[in-house]
Amino acid sequence: MSEIEKMIDEMRYEAASTAKILERIPVDKFDWKPHQKSMSMKDLATHVAGLAEWPGLIASTDFLDFAAGTFKHPQINNTNDLLKVNNEGLEKSVEALKKMTTDDLKKKWALRKGDHVILELPKYSFIRLMALNHTYHHRAQLSVYLRLLDIPVPGIYGPSADEMK
Repeated sequence: MSEIEKMIDEMRYEAASTAKILERIPVDKFDWKPHQKSMSMKDLATHVAGLAEWPGLIASTDFLDFAAGTFKHPQINNTNDLLKVNNEGLEKSVEALKKMTTDDLKKKWALRKGDHVILELPKYSFIRLMALNHTYHHRAQLSVYLRLLDIPVPGIYGPSADEMK
């Protein structure tokens, strides 16, 4: 199995787990924050759902320039919107990755703001760190938001305390 196939398998598995978290985000708590310095639940959930598209973005481009103003956050009005963004992002990413070769994974990709390069890494590393690992990190934050609001937390890598009876 190639590295690309392994990433696609992982992305599909993890997207299903991410959907279990996203489907529990209540609209009436979209503005809730655990702390004034924290993102709102809606902003964090939107970020998590939107990250599903990042592997495809990285696979199909050479950079993202925030100064260009082309990067747009998805419009989220309800929980179904979160799930749609997550699912569509996954499918776009899978299709883009399927078009890659192993050599493509070695090509550089950059995140920049105009002439300022924020980070430049091989595409494989960018997908792994700034798309996949980044998603898992923020998904865990969302699970804490759910816990603090006493909303049952779904299991990700086995049953959660809420699922153990």
